[in-house]
Amino acid sequence: MTRTGIGYDVHRFTEERRLVLGGVEIAHERGLLGHSDADVLLHAIADAILGAAALGDIGRHFPPSDPAFRDADSLELLAASGVIVREAGFSIVNIDATVIAEAPKIAPHAERMTAKIGRALQIAATRVSVKATTNEGLGFIGRSEGIAAIAIATLEGGLGE
Repeated sequence: MTRTGIGYDVHRFTEERRLVLGGVEIAHERGLLGHSDADVLLHAIADAILGAAALGDIGRHFPPSDPAFRDADSLELLAASGVIVREAGFSIVNIDATVIAEAPKIAPHAERMTAKIGRALQIAATRVSVKATTNEGLGFIGRSEGIAAIAIATLEGGLGE
């Protein structure tokens, strides 16, 4: 059986916080506000794989109300999401993700991001696509108030129906 899931995440910018996207720290004047490291890209991917397996979302498995996940490394949360999906009998076939931001530029970091995502999910980096677009100056993203990400995951397998 082939299953597909979609994930979306958004975080606002804040001062005095590092910016982490796709598990890569990127030099930028502001970081993202969130309970964990606020890596919108990895959160969207985790939601996509969990959703494809009909296993809820990242907040269900790693709730922001739990102090254990305060400032958590989202690569670890993504890896744990991969374990949850594999334990349910699925294999991850493909990840396609887009970061939506006016800045910073993602392309210089995309190869490192795909490598880190592949390692976290125990799949080849060639099965991971990371790209970016702007919001053409429109809305909160266009005003550089935050960053969003969307991801689609394709899984195969599963236990039962």
